[in-house]
Amino acid sequence: MWMLVTFDLPVETKKQRAAATKFRQHLLDVGFEMSQLSNYLRFCNGKEQFESYVRKIESALPEWGDVYIFQFTDRQYENIIRFSDQARRKQRKNPGQLALF
Repeated sequence: MWMLVTFDLPVETKKQRAAATKFRQHLLDVGFEMSQLSNYLRFCNGKEQFESYVRKIESALPEWGDVYIFQFTDRQYENIIRFSDQARRKQRKNPGQLALF
C-alpha cells in the first residue's frame, strides 16, 4: 500500500517557516519521497507499517497548519494519471518487495 502525506502549513513568520522546513525534513528522514512541495509519498508493506509511520508523523507535527494522510492500494497507485510539462507521463509501476527508499 501507499501513503500520501499532504499538508498546508503557514509560512508567514520565521518561526512558522522553520517549523514547516523541519516537518518536511522529518518526512524525508523517515523515507518519504517528495512529489511536490507539500506532497510526500511512501510505500508501506502493510497496515502495521502504515500505522507506525502515522505515529512517527504525529510525533513531528508542527504547531500550526493542516496535515492529511491518505492510504491507497498498489493498483490505485499504478492508475494515477500524471502530466509533466504539459505532456502525459508513462504510468509508474509499484516497487518490488525488496525496494528500499
